[in-house]
Amino acid sequence: MLEIFEQEESRDLHSGFVVCEAKPEYATPIHAFSDPDHNLRLYHGDALHLLSKCKRELFDLVFADPPYFLSNGGITCHSGRMVSVNKGHWDEGRSFEEMHKFNLIWLRECQRVLKPNGTIFVSGTSHNIHSIGFAMQTLGFKILNDIAWHKVNPPPNLSCRYFVHATETIIWAKRDDKARHLFNYEEMKSIGDPTKGKQMQSLWRITPPGKNEKRYGKHPTQKPEALLDRIIRAASNPGDCILDPFCGSGTTGVVAARLKRGFIGFELDQEFIDLSIKRLKDEIEPPQSMLRLSEDIKISKCEEALV
Repeated sequence: MLEIFEQEESRDLHSGFVVCEAKPEYATPIHAFSDPDHNLRLYHGDALHLLSKCKRELFDLVFADPPYFLSNGGITCHSGRMVSVNKGHWDEGRSFEEMHKFNLIWLRECQRVLKPNGTIFVSGTSHNIHSIGFAMQTLGFKILNDIAWHKVNPPPNLSCRYFVHATETIIWAKRDDKARHLFNYEEMKSIGDPTKGKQMQSLWRITPPGKNEKRYGKHPTQKPEALLDRIIRAASNPGDCILDPFCGSGTTGVVAARLKRGFIGFELDQEFIDLSIKRLKDEIEPPQSMLRLSEDIKISKCEEALV
């Protein structure tokens, strides 16, 4: 399998910035899951540390859904109930200066580990996406599209003082202005949105994750498999390697495996590491019914040989 980490010590990129409480184990890559047959790997650790240890120009595609920094004690509506917007310590609100510094750090590292013609998709809301776009421009990325993901059936706005938050923005960018990026135009046209067989628009109508995608548990900012399916099909080919530095519940890895792409994921929270492993195993391992059928066929063939 591809060796992704440098042997020497990682560079100090943090300059005092801390996303979560400093823990020594986050500084070292912890191999949480590996499947060499499908080229899938999952590491437990802090994304900034792990990115700083990666070799240059490794990945064909990066998908990132970084912290929104919106856990500020507010409320939202979920399944008809009023619930807190707090998602965890990693998502607690910070000053704009702190958030923007964080975005510059991880985006610079993603730019470094992208192959020369590689591209990156970054998902966000109004809380962080403008900082991300500005950071990308500052670093020399070439923005290709800003895609509006229309969630189709979003929760209502409880305050009745704003429009309903029905979209998230996804910025698609190539590593620099000289990159000759991949875009599987014909495949996107065949899928079509809104019209099959027509050029796909940058307004994507995709429902949030359903119950089946959350059968092993859920992540507070979990993305639908249909969204990652479209992104991965659009900007990579079978055999390419995809990085998700904030992989959460592992949706990027699940879809990458389904589409025969390699996957490297980083995740800080052990709860979501465990959830990702369950989902990845479910995707790549045959169901027990298929294993029993295979065993029955073997027994049948043995019996025929004995006749």
